[in-house]
Amino acid sequence: MDGRPVLVSTQVEDATADLVITELNQRRVPVLRLDPGRDFPDPAVLSARMGPDGWSGVLTVGQRTVDLGSVRALYHRRPNVYAPDDDSQSSKFAAQENRRGLGGVLASLPGCLYLSHPQSIARAEYKPVQLATARRFGFMVPATLITSDPAEAKTFTAEQPTLYKPLHAADYDVGGEPAGIWAAPVEPGELDHAVSRCAHLFQAQVPKTADVRAVVVGDRVFCVRIKSPPGVVDWRAHYRNLSYEAMACPEEIRSGLLRFLADFGLGFGAFDFAVTAEGAWWFLECNPNGQWAWLEAAADLPITAAMADLLENGEARRD
Repeated sequence: MDGRPVLVSTQVEDATADLVITELNQRRVPVLRLDPGRDFPDPAVLSARMGPDGWSGVLTVGQRTVDLGSVRALYHRRPNVYAPDDDSQSSKFAAQENRRGLGGVLASLPGCLYLSHPQSIARAEYKPVQLATARRFGFMVPATLITSDPAEAKTFTAEQPTLYKPLHAADYDVGGEPAGIWAAPVEPGELDHAVSRCAHLFQAQVPKTADVRAVVVGDRVFCVRIKSPPGVVDWRAHYRNLSYEAMACPEEIRSGLLRFLADFGLGFGAFDFAVTAEGAWWFLECNPNGQWAWLEAAADLPITAAMADLLENGEARRD
């Protein structure tokens, strides 16, 4: 490849990454796409050497090769994990070597902009850390309990209207079909000894009138007001019944968002807020690699261009 390339690390089917890659192609920015957990060691081949200026060498995927020392940016989107081919000891060993070898090199490229760094994303995925960080930067955070004690859970849910929320949006199947675990109201009488089987997150329910997703790319903030039917708790379970409206971000919220991302070392974040009738914004969570593509079309926002600006230039374009 000629010129300084952008690496895009994601799965084969990723419509969101496709939008960004198309935009970069239109700008004639070289792009190499790979899924490290699936493409290495075949068809991807790595040859990296440590020298005075850091890592140098090449990464080849099929017929395309990039110079590791010239990578301008890495868009760490949603790659597969480094998984063994089978249950053999040698296969498990190889998967861990691949993760620490290729993964380690990709995480330490000289002069490379990360959107965002894989280790920063991993740290920011812990909801307890998110909530503590949000509170530290002045956001209002609903009363929250994380517990494996059924008695504590019963006491908390008796004190106020409460939602149960998963701590991680993991893949889940019901009857062989993929399903989501959404936030849902919970009453004390619904809780039993099953709470003791793992950590559970319970959170006071905010009396919201709307939701807001704030997508932050570099220093650009795109806010969308999401209106759902009355009584809907988690809008993600009702996409067909939602309406969207782009809105300005209050300056105090914008400032907190940028400080939050800087604290984690992130260049991107998809934040969710519950907004009350009085206009109070309650922090719910930040997905450091959240979805945004459908909002771009629904609310007419130039998020793809903002992502491409950052990857191409290493800095956000100011309007």
